[in-house]
Amino acid sequence: MNHQNDYVLVTPVRDEEATIGRTIASVIVQTVRPREWVIVSDGSTDRTDEVIRAAAAEHSWIRLLPLTPRPGRSFAAVVLNTEKGIRHLEYGDYAFLGLLDSDVEFQANYFEEMIRRFHAEPALGLAGGVVIDVGLPRDRLPRNRIDVPGAVQFYRRECFEAIGGLVPVPEGGWDGLTCAIARMKGYRTRLFTDLVVDHLKPRNISEGGVVRRKWQMGVRDYVLGYHPLFELVKCVSRLREPPLVIGAAAWWVGYVGSALSRRPRLIPPEVVAHIRHEQMERVRSMFGGRGDTVWTEHSREIR
Repeated sequence: MNHQNDYVLVTPVRDEEATIGRTIASVIVQTVRPREWVIVSDGSTDRTDEVIRAAAAEHSWIRLLPLTPRPGRSFAAVVLNTEKGIRHLEYGDYAFLGLLDSDVEFQANYFEEMIRRFHAEPALGLAGGVVIDVGLPRDRLPRNRIDVPGAVQFYRRECFEAIGGLVPVPEGGWDGLTCAIARMKGYRTRLFTDLVVDHLKPRNISEGGVVRRKWQMGVRDYVLGYHPLFELVKCVSRLREPPLVIGAAAWWVGYVGSALSRRPRLIPPEVVAHIRHEQMERVRSMFGGRGDTVWTEHSREIR
């Protein structure tokens, strides 16, 4: 049997009864359905598990993996629960692995189109559609076209295995880190901006208000090893984004404060070196230098 189009999905979820049904509906209507979908419920206390069980009763390829309730939320927990879901996959002959959030919607041929593009580009290891938060214009596209958000990461199996698994960074940012490691391993990563995925609520809303979330992003960038010059250029480029000036300032304060306090980093030095090399190539490209084709081919701006 030819398994070159077979894919599986893994979704971590916690208390998402308001959105998980819409995500399930998007997968059920796909023109090419997954061979298996493991949904890992991290001790949900609302009706999330009921919604999943109802769908699994009608579709044998959907499986619920319930976990024991635990206090608090954590970026690292999302990664650890995703890894648990991957380990519990029963279908072993898949060619592609998709990581999918529980609060997204997308077009009916999304995965068929994704698979077609992977077959057309043998070096492509990790890709996904562009994720647009609810309430934002659907034509508001990100500046970075090679980093794929964790909400919709879709891997060639060989690429995921070469990466060696996901890194549970407590401050977040595992998705961008995974993209960087994939490129270190020689794979291409690509964000397809013509495949729009609707994100049904603001990202990281559990972290608090918008200024708090901006500050947390600066903390994240520091622990991921971002180059200080790259971070400064990025923050300056965001001065006009809401909340005006304050958001960019909070981002920079989060980064600098983490540096001054010597916040621990879990990222291997060789990965940090690779990330910084890519970032400086982007800065040089942005200001008219040659830069590597990996940047000039996709974007001259800072994410």
